[in-house]
Amino acid sequence: MFHSSGKPNKANRFWPRLLCAALNKLRIGHRKEQYPNPEALSVSSMANEDAKDASQDVLADAVGRELKDVIFSAMRRLKPRYRAVLTLRCYRNMRYEHIAHSLQCSEFAAKIQFYRAKRALQKQLSRHGFGRGAFLAAMVLFGKITAPSEAVAKGLAISAATTKVGVAAGFAAVATSKAAIISIAAAGAISVGTVAVKTTSGPDHPATPLMDGPTISSQITGAVPKAAPGIREYWHYYPRGTNGPIMLRLLKWDSRARQSYCQWLQNERANYFFDRNKNTIYIRNHRIWHSDGAVWQLPTDNATLRKSFAAAQPDAEPMQYVHGDGAGLLVILKQDEDTRHSQITRNFNVLDEQYFLYDWPSRAGMIDVRDAMHKRGWTYFRISGQINGQEVSGTGRIPFVYATSKWNYPWLKMAIGNKFRLVDTGAEARIYDAAGKLAARYEGSAFFKGLARPWMGLHTIDTVRRDAAQDQIPFRTEFGPDQNTAQVTLDCGQTELIYSIDMKKDVVESISLGANGNRQGKLEFTYLEDITEIARDFASPRQESPPKWRRDRLGITWLAKLTDARW
Repeated sequence: MFHSSGKPNKANRFWPRLLCAALNKLRIGHRKEQYPNPEALSVSSMANEDAKDASQDVLADAVGRELKDVIFSAMRRLKPRYRAVLTLRCYRNMRYEHIAHSLQCSEFAAKIQFYRAKRALQKQLSRHGFGRGAFLAAMVLFGKITAPSEAVAKGLAISAATTKVGVAAGFAAVATSKAAIISIAAAGAISVGTVAVKTTSGPDHPATPLMDGPTISSQITGAVPKAAPGIREYWHYYPRGTNGPIMLRLLKWDSRARQSYCQWLQNERANYFFDRNKNTIYIRNHRIWHSDGAVWQLPTDNATLRKSFAAAQPDAEPMQYVHGDGAGLLVILKQDEDTRHSQITRNFNVLDEQYFLYDWPSRAGMIDVRDAMHKRGWTYFRISGQINGQEVSGTGRIPFVYATSKWNYPWLKMAIGNKFRLVDTGAEARIYDAAGKLAARYEGSAFFKGLARPWMGLHTIDTVRRDAAQDQIPFRTEFGPDQNTAQVTLDCGQTELIYSIDMKKDVVESISLGANGNRQGKLEFTYLEDITEIARDFASPRQESPPKWRRDRLGITWLAKLTDARW
């Protein structure tokens, strides 16, 4: 902090700035390889693993399971920004001035957010029969249950003065929930001057964005309620913008419990599926796909993709599309019983990226059914086969989840006889001729087009078909009898590409190349479960200096060109 910023101009802002930097470091650190536990630091995991965590035993004799469930349930239903401001104020005992610096908003807005957070928690508690006075007790108990040590738990206390925000902030928090735009003049009671607060429909929207990351070009277009009866909500989160990885979540309505729950989640660490009948969360190898064979579409798809999907799936329900980009974009699609869609976009609060997990019951069991390479989050693979009588060989590395893609980035090396050699380092792709001379250079991870890219957030079958749609290449899909395998055939003009995909492992098993009904070659992929002893051919490709010239990006057609002797 001192090295990067020098002497701070205002000493009282040092600790809030340090806290903000620490929160960012934590967010980045959770993605790293040394944090393989996909349930790390989530409220749900603390509730599920209370027998293993010493801090969960602090009040084991005094607090019954039912009371703990009520408190966890109430906290779980709070918006991430509300949990953040409650934590900073009640457990960190921070002044509103410092909270404002940490959350990058005004002090007055911080007070408004705390007031709304307190009311939201009181509302949740009241549904379980607790009165208004239960707020302090619930916050204290939740703090003790989740304390990092017994000593911290015993010493935790929250005074009534800590929870006060003042008359002006309380009035503003209530007033701005009733109108679109309200200006409150400072008439002696408000010391911060004239305050203009903008809100959308619904009492729980912030007057000022509480963002830890960059502001993006999207805006809030409506309220973000819990899923109502008969409605599904598809959440799309883009941590690096719409051209980068995507994380998905499905929120459904539980008619028995009369509340919504998260049926499946695909985040930066793993793929989760909640079986409500068994009250069990399964961590799986594969990502979700449409069982009817439809291609997975995104609300941010470009015009080319939309046109290709409309031609390939004319009977599919049209999707509403949104225009927005930038890191941290969240798009929510609501689907009612008539399959009509509406969309909501808003910024994402990166202070609490694990909030997806909070919609699962605290008593739900968790079973990890992943194989060794998916638990690791990445692996090496081999390519073998022949094309037009030429032997094909190659190696590569593939991350399965976004969290491992930074440190175990994707790369590919492949040779086709003595004709040419392909090298993809993730940042750029190169082609060398038979003499070893650099013949072409492409920007980006060009040779992963048409191959499995699970770290980007979609199932392999959808990755391949979306690559084809982007190049406006017709395709057809056939599933095996048990849907454990799928075959995708791409019509690339004079060449056909036939993909065999393992649906459960979420990888490409083989690619056959043919023309006019005659097979001209086949590539087979083998993925390594055990990587304790690997050969030298799995060394990462060497990064070279930036070229003076660069060709356009390659699409999926590079695989079809392998049968062309002139390439």
